[in-house]
Amino acid sequence: MAAADHRLLALKAFDGTKAGVKGLVDAGVTAVPSIFHHQPDHRHRHFTVPVIDLSAVSSGRAAVVAQVKAAAETVGFFQVVNHGVPEGAMSAMLSAVRSFNEEPVDAKAPYYTRDRGRRVRYQSNVDLFTSPAAQWRDTLFMEMPAEPQELPAACRGVAPEYAGLVQERLGRTLLGMLSEALGLRHGYLEEEQRCLEGVSVAGHYYPACPEPELTLGTIGHSDTTFFTVLLQDAVGGLQVLVEDDEDREQSAWADVPPAAGALVVNVGDFLQLMSNGRFKSVEHRVVANSVGPRVSVACFFRPAGAASSTRVLAPIVSDGDGGGARYRSTTLQELIRQHYRVKGQRARHLSARPLQALNLIQNVSLLDRFQINRWSFHMLFSAPSVPLPTEF
Repeated sequence: MAAADHRLLALKAFDGTKAGVKGLVDAGVTAVPSIFHHQPDHRHRHFTVPVIDLSAVSSGRAAVVAQVKAAAETVGFFQVVNHGVPEGAMSAMLSAVRSFNEEPVDAKAPYYTRDRGRRVRYQSNVDLFTSPAAQWRDTLFMEMPAEPQELPAACRGVAPEYAGLVQERLGRTLLGMLSEALGLRHGYLEEEQRCLEGVSVAGHYYPACPEPELTLGTIGHSDTTFFTVLLQDAVGGLQVLVEDDEDREQSAWADVPPAAGALVVNVGDFLQLMSNGRFKSVEHRVVANSVGPRVSVACFFRPAGAASSTRVLAPIVSDGDGGGARYRSTTLQELIRQHYRVKGQRARHLSARPLQALNLIQNVSLLDRFQINRWSFHMLFSAPSVPLPTEF
């Protein structure tokens, strides 16, 4: 039997247990199964992700907006403190996700599905059968608003309350400042572009790993969102890919250590396109850890049903954008489809610039695009709707 067939059988056997990675740990595994093995990428650099105190907004708004603008335009990641989301709600949300994942398999199994049409679903690895290797993580996904009976008992009440607090107390504040950072009126991104109208919650559970050097908790990826707000516990493991503008081969992973009471904010692909590339949606990942479990909760801000939406996103071109629109307009559906089509290629080719791989760039020569993305000829000619380049 071919190696690929053996791997598929192993994936199906793992998925069929409906017990996730937690089930492997509970069974006492002492070695990471081969389906979880990743190519090592130990590039590392020291970089401090900005921590922004939002309590200063009332007395020095311009300075805080400037901090948000600088972070969004450079690394695309920042942490916020004094953000208005009560620590009690944050603690309750982390506890709810942990409690659900530590319930017996029979209690969790009814929620285990690969049907993306289900608004509430539990699974290990959303891309289990398409990713180059499985990841050491289980996830409970909840699209809001959700009816109480749709949610597991551990999260009923807690998850909707937490999502609402993040949306109303932090999301609205962030969008106002991001609008101002683009030179737009305060309410533009919320009211005109409807960037706050949908939120989904993903509770991630990363069990302790017996051989963390062989696998990853989450592979490098960007988010198909306007922006994401992440709550993480004290274990750590989140990393962001920081580019070297002069030599992209020197790009490396930097830790985003947990800060007491902080929430992590990152720009998503949708907002990078809408900002005409001024804001950066960058790759990030989670390394596996011998200590655990690690629990985190992501609030993804994007419209419900985005994967099938024909809503058009277009760059907002400002007077300072001398070259006009950097990206062509596209639907949410197309952007998400392209995102997943090249996800594996990005993982293999270490591209730190997600949108540049989506065949959305315009006003840049194809030769420059080839160099920017470090494309291989296979990637270039496997992209849809790309004619034979005259540059070659």
